[in-house]
Amino acid sequence: MNHKFFPGQTVYYTARMQSGAAQGTYKIVRRLPIENDDRLSYRIKSATEPFERIAEEHQLTRA
Repeated sequence: MNHKFFPGQTVYYTARMQSGAAQGTYKIVRRLPIENDDRLSYRIKSATEPFERIAEEHQLTRA
C-alpha cells in the first residue's frame, strides 16, 4: 500500500457527520505510518483552524 498524497499538497477534506471541520482546502502536513488496520492516514491543516486534524485517505480528494 502506498500513500496517494504527499506533504505540502492541497486537498479537500470530507469530514464525518457533524465534525465541525472547516470548509475549504487543507494542506497535507505529513503521512502517518500504516497501522494494523491497513488504513492510510495523514495529518492535515486548514489555514482557518489553529490545529491539525487526522484524516483517512478516503476522506481526501485532490484540490
